[in-house]
Amino acid sequence: MPDLLLELFSEEIPARMQAKAADDLRRLVTDKLVAEGLVYEGAKAFATPRRLALTVHGIPARQPDLKTERRGPKMGAPDAAVQGFLKATGLTSLDEAKIQRDPKGDFYIALIEKPGRDAIDVLAEILPVIIRTFPWPKSMRWGARSGKPGSLSWVRPLHAITATFGPETEEPDVVKFSVDGIETGQTTYGHRFMAPAAISVRRFEDYEAKLKAAKVILDPQARKDIIFADAKELTFAQGFELVEDQALLDEVSGLVEWPVVMMGSFEKEYLAIPDEVIRATIRNNQKCFVVRDSKTGKLTNKFVLTANIEAPDGGKTIVSGNERVIRPRLSDAKFFYETDLKTKLEERLPKFDQIVFHEKLGTQAARITRIERLAAEIAPLVGADVAKATRAAHLAKADLLTEVVGEFPEVQGLMGKYYALAQGEDASVAAACEEHYKPQGPADRVPTDPVSIAVALADKIDTLVGFWAIDEKPTGSKDPYALRRAALGVIRIIVDNDLRLPLWKLLSEHAVQVMSAIYKDDTDLIVELSDWIGSAGNAEVPSNSFSNQAAESVYKLLKPRVEDLLAFFADRLKVQLREQGARHDLVDAVFALGGQDDLLMIVRRVEALGKFLETDDGKNLLAGIKRASNILGIEEKKDKRTFDGAPDAALYGLGEEKALAKTIGEVRAEASAAVAKEDFAAAMSAMAKLRPPVDAFFDKVRVNDDDPKVRENRLMLLNEIRSATRAVADFSKIQD
Repeated sequence: MPDLLLELFSEEIPARMQAKAADDLRRLVTDKLVAEGLVYEGAKAFATPRRLALTVHGIPARQPDLKTERRGPKMGAPDAAVQGFLKATGLTSLDEAKIQRDPKGDFYIALIEKPGRDAIDVLAEILPVIIRTFPWPKSMRWGARSGKPGSLSWVRPLHAITATFGPETEEPDVVKFSVDGIETGQTTYGHRFMAPAAISVRRFEDYEAKLKAAKVILDPQARKDIIFADAKELTFAQGFELVEDQALLDEVSGLVEWPVVMMGSFEKEYLAIPDEVIRATIRNNQKCFVVRDSKTGKLTNKFVLTANIEAPDGGKTIVSGNERVIRPRLSDAKFFYETDLKTKLEERLPKFDQIVFHEKLGTQAARITRIERLAAEIAPLVGADVAKATRAAHLAKADLLTEVVGEFPEVQGLMGKYYALAQGEDASVAAACEEHYKPQGPADRVPTDPVSIAVALADKIDTLVGFWAIDEKPTGSKDPYALRRAALGVIRIIVDNDLRLPLWKLLSEHAVQVMSAIYKDDTDLIVELSDWIGSAGNAEVPSNSFSNQAAESVYKLLKPRVEDLLAFFADRLKVQLREQGARHDLVDAVFALGGQDDLLMIVRRVEALGKFLETDDGKNLLAGIKRASNILGIEEKKDKRTFDGAPDAALYGLGEEKALAKTIGEVRAEASAAVAKEDFAAAMSAMAKLRPPVDAFFDKVRVNDDDPKVRENRLMLLNEIRSATRAVADFSKIQD
């Protein structure tokens, strides 16, 4: 079967766009082929700085013929309807139609045959459309061709299109079309400097081989492998170790077509700068890798660069050029760092009075004050020293105003730690300056030092409460303030550190502090809102309990938002548990009980429930509970009532009823006591005792007895099963 080779040869494509562009090209072409009835065997796309390439193999040489039936009017329909049917279907008379019998009458049916087209003609039709409408995130139009202004919008000027199609055993044909004056052909070009001559290609195998001979490695992964292997070998040979950087490797591989790895150096005096600043300087400005001493783990004064050419002088000029650029960059970084050290962190804080955090939430200074207060409140709950947590919260944001962080925002927090240590702060305070931003993603580590935990939680909770208070929540895929990440951060810190925190109380009390930023001058309002938190918890406060009408209004606004924020935490926890492999129905079964304030308890319940249901007792008990729930559901719907209330023991006529009732009482007490001690494994073990009497009950007892009172009593007993098991989970939410 024939194969397609397509190459779009252009000026340099930005490295950050290449991978997606290659994937888009593969997807767009193959989707269109399938839509046209040309089902292929395989496809693979490639990108280099100057080309997108696609190979699709196993394409049928021709579309299949299509036969379709089109239903027309009834027999005896008006002539206008008949003539319209004939015209639409291409029939010359009704004699060419067949008749289909239907309960509604006899209808004319036209059999329409559409012959398939040659695949090369289909490709010539679909490929130019794909090229003209290609979804580049940014594109450009350039100069005129043949005296006419260019109409093609492309990421960079497009110079040539290679498009061939044919079976492996024959000479392929060119897929004939043109885009903006560029005619397709079989000509491409090698490396810009080392092999710039035109190359004639036939199909993918010789295309890839000829490009390699012309100093172009087509496969991005192959270029990455070469860069990585050569860089590791080069550093190892000199007794060093490469500092691996996958994101940088991805980018560098998109900057070169023929990677050549070299090593440069800089003056040792710059090693006085923190390692992370050296790395950011060299990485951001020259796209080079840094190198560390394999024994000490500290950076050396070496760096690894990737050139795009085999230079005649062995690369000496290239290395020297990179060194000349890196040297002043490091000099600037050293100057920034030394300048920053001259000013203590707290001396920078007054500037935050003039920096607005959010127009509705006040200044950055006001936010820092709120975080300090909240960190002091959280500190004793997580075993942190209150004074250290307060101090860390006070200083944590100060490095945002330093020269180094201004130049390299990615080292914020980290520089706060260095500057805090340099001015003699406690090690826990310094660590919290860095770690309060963590975790910043699923792969990032969670802070474990109590002071860091307190400040990290305070920072994230302030962000969440603040934006919920002003009704700036995430919507759909939009989350401009990274609130989902903040909520997941809180969850991970709590769960990974086995913390028990009263979230409702923390969120509500902090919401009052946030409102104080909005209602600055209304002291009475804030006092009344604080009283609500202290006395009511999450219960409803009667309207007549407020002497301040504004406080009542704010309370009615604030309480549902705090409840909604707590529900948001619950949703994020559900997502995390499911991503970790927890069954979604078990998560729902635990969440159905409420109590979403205690995230750690929810996690432990889900874990214990999952283990219990893996046992035979768990599986069989679940079946019994589901049977009881199903019977109850049917009878409640039939009688239009619920069967709440305690059964009458005097109406138990069978031993199985009495045994079940006795066991339910024992299990309810044991399970409740175990849950109160948060021993969920013991609670599940207690539940397991229900299995034998439940099985026996359904074997020997007819629930819908002829005596209405006995029937009602037995249904109440079934409800007792459902009620008792809700001590640990809502089993009705669990799938069989």
